[in-house]
Formats: sequence, C-alpha cells, structure tokens
Amino acid sequence: MPAYHSQIKNYSQSVGNMAILPLRTQARGPAPTNANIEQDIIDESLYYFKANVFFRTYEIKSEVDRVLIYITLYITECLKRLQRCSNKNQGLQEMYTLAISKFDIPGEAGFPLNAVYAKPSTSVEVDLMKQYLQQLRQEVGIRVCEKVFSGEDGKPSKWWLCFAKKKFMDKSLSGPGQ
Repeated sequence: MPAYHSQIKNYSQSVGNMAILPLRTQARGPAPTNANIEQDIIDESLYYFKANVFFRTYEIKSEVDRVLIYITLYITECLKRLQRCSNKNQGLQEMYTLAISKFDIPGEAGFPLNAVYAKPSTSVEVDLMKQYLQQLRQEVGIRVCEKVFSGEDGKPSKWWLCFAKKKFMDKSLSGPGQ
C-alpha cells in the first residue's frame, strides 16, 4: 500500500522546491491566509499523519508533497514535546517555544532531508523559506495541541502521544538524542 499524498494541486508560489500554500492561520508569514478554504495542507497532514508515519520511503509527486513531509516530521517533534505537558496551556506554550526556536532549513548541514529539498538560491529566498517554515510550525503546533488535548478531561490523548517515538522515513528534525 502506498503512502498518502497531498490532494492540493493549485499553488502560485514556491521557494526552493517547496510550494507556498494558503493557510487558515493567524500566524504572520508569507503564506496567503484564507479562512474560506475547507482543508489546508496542515489539516491534510494531520489527517494522513497516523497512516504516513509508518512509511520508511515516500515517493514525492509534487512540491506540495515536500510541505506534507516537513509537516509530518514536525508533528512528530511536537508530539515528543507534548509528552511532557500535563495540560493544554502548558502544551500551547511548549508549541510556541518550539516553533520560534532555531531550526535548520534545506541546504544547512543539520537539515535531515537535504537530498530531497532544494537549497534556496538567494538570501531573499532563504528569508522567505525561514518565515514560511516558522509560520507553518506555529500553526501546526496549535493544531496538534488541539488534537492531543481534545478530551473533556483535559488530559493528553494517548492515541496521539503513542506516535511520538515513530520516525517518518527514518528521519527526525531534531538532532540525535533530543
């Protein structure tokens, strides 16, 4: 059975070889904000996460799939951090801290999938990619926190946290031992 790919086909801008897609978000950044779209790339990534996380390989069919891969890897990082949180407020603070912390982008030595992603060619593209990835990270953190703490009791969902140890494509955005 093949991995799930993004159903989003229309986008007008890209950086490196990643599509810049419209998002339903309040976070500032270069992605167009559109509250009218039913499902954005983050919704799609969360929907496919539990199935895709088991795959060791992933065939990239479009620039949108590269965004899906990054978000899937970032969701795993979020779940690792949320394991330590006991309530939603603590989780949201942890997600915000993770989103704004220093992170590697394609082309930098610490980025785990440099073979799959193109390095931004100019300093303007580097800034655009950093801003876009940070905007994605902020919104993904909020939505993952909503999923993990969706129960009435306020406790984290074991059905989400059990995926924290999984490695999509045997990769991780954080370095070894983190």
